[in-house]
Amino acid sequence: MQVGKKITVLETIRQGQIGGGESHLLSLVENLDRKQFTPIVLSFTGGSMVDRLRDSGVKTRIIYTERPFDIFKWGEVKQFIKSNDIDLIHAHGGRANSNVFWAARKLGIPVIQTVHGWSFNDSQNLIKRRIRTAGEHFLAKESALNISVSASNQQTGKEAFMDFQSVVVNNGIDLNRFNPGKSFTDIRGELNIPRESILLLFLARFAKEKQPLKPIIAFSEAVKKNPNLHLLMVGDGDMKSRAESLAIELGIAEKITFQPFRSDVPDILAASDIYLLTSLWEGMPIGLLEAMAMGKAVIVSKVDGTTDIIQDGVNGLLVDLANIDRDLAKAIIHLASDPLLLKSLGDRAKATVTDRYSALRMTKEIEDIYLQVLSAKGHTQKAPLTVH
Repeated sequence: MQVGKKITVLETIRQGQIGGGESHLLSLVENLDRKQFTPIVLSFTGGSMVDRLRDSGVKTRIIYTERPFDIFKWGEVKQFIKSNDIDLIHAHGGRANSNVFWAARKLGIPVIQTVHGWSFNDSQNLIKRRIRTAGEHFLAKESALNISVSASNQQTGKEAFMDFQSVVVNNGIDLNRFNPGKSFTDIRGELNIPRESILLLFLARFAKEKQPLKPIIAFSEAVKKNPNLHLLMVGDGDMKSRAESLAIELGIAEKITFQPFRSDVPDILAASDIYLLTSLWEGMPIGLLEAMAMGKAVIVSKVDGTTDIIQDGVNGLLVDLANIDRDLAKAIIHLASDPLLLKSLGDRAKATVTDRYSALRMTKEIEDIYLQVLSAKGHTQKAPLTVH
């Protein structure tokens, strides 16, 4: 790399719709020091994240594949990296890394991988779990450095493969954008949701790992106890039609409002009272941090990432995956019936995020990692980074 030349970083991710990892990438790209870094983004599907990046002037390329280790795309990836004079690759998740590591190895470019949550978990059958664990282990070893977005995420990696090393950099969000003191669009009026209702919000991809049917099942029980409840479900994905059908089957369709993915997330959060997250696994969920920043009470599954953020009964409520159908309904009923608890959890949630999870802090830590990884490869004069 030439002295004085800005560092060109390829930020790559599996898909172009907005999700946790994609929101992380957006915050990172938006806050990178442009005097020192030039970001280029490679996504393996299109979507609103790609549109937003292009609208902001960030060079973005789509090389379409939904498959991990898609060898038929590796040559095209290599050519794209080579033609853009990339100095460093930052892969957001194993799926993206699986389709760039070969090109990076051939071109001698270091790869940093951020683990936004492991693809293996205890709910999988033994064969599937072993295959996914082996794949994640391989990609972690291929990377010059791994970033874990939470301490529990790092610990899970160490338990799965003993030689795993990483640096923990907690996710961060834009505290100006997610500021409950601002003015917001009237979402309830737009969607004809009664103003007196206690509004529950599920805001995530309708994908298996997010368990989008669980909030519907729990809500069907909770609304029997409290008819003043309403559920807003925002997002898209393979399980969306099944979720809509389930609401009809349970006879609660008029109490649930479905919306596609929307970019006005702060407005959606401002309209809600309780945020629900029912994931099988997480790294450090950005959607959860955004809800907490907006002062919302949260009920979340007890998994890696959420347990780093939430103290049960202090700044949110945790529910065990093993009993999620029963415990989620009980938590909703309890919280909806206690206005003081609802407010205190929201206030403490906001304080937690304000103190610990800003996007500017996250970006500065990652910029330092970029420089130090390049130093270790002989590209800069910075000292090498210690991992643990």
